[in-house]
Amino acid sequence: MKWNSHILHAALCAALCFFGVSVSAQEPGRPDMLSQAEQEADRLQRLLDLDDWQVFYVDSTLKHNYPAMLAELEELSSAKVSNSSMYLAIQDKWMGKTDSAYMKLFTEEQWRAYLKSGAAKAQKARAKRAEKAGK
Repeated sequence: MKWNSHILHAALCAALCFFGVSVSAQEPGRPDMLSQAEQEADRLQRLLDLDDWQVFYVDSTLKHNYPAMLAELEELSSAKVSNSSMYLAIQDKWMGKTDSAYMKLFTEEQWRAYLKSGAAKAQKARAKRAEKAGK
C-alpha cells in the first residue's frame, strides 16, 4: 500500500469513527458508505429519540456526505498528495456540513444531546485546526 493510500484510509477511518460507525468492507479496503450511513442514522435515532422524518433526513444527509467526502479524499490520493492536513481539511469540511444539517433537523434538546455525545469536542478540534491553518 502506498503512503497516500495510508493517509486516505486513516482520514476516512477517523471520519467514520467520529460518526460512530465501523469500517466494514464492501471491497477489500473500501468501506460500504451506504451501510455505514444507515448504521449511523439508526444510532442517532436511538441516542436522540429522533422522529421517523428526522431519521430519513439524517440518513439522506449521510448518504450524500460520506461518498462526497470519500470522492474528495480519493482525488487527493490519486494526485499523490501526501500532506495529511489537506486530508483532514476535507474531512473537517464534510463533518461541518453534516453538523450544519443536523442543527437544522434536531430540536434544541436533541442538538444538546448530540453535542454531549462527543460532537462538541469534535467541533472544537475542527475549529482549532481551522484556526491553526488560517495562521
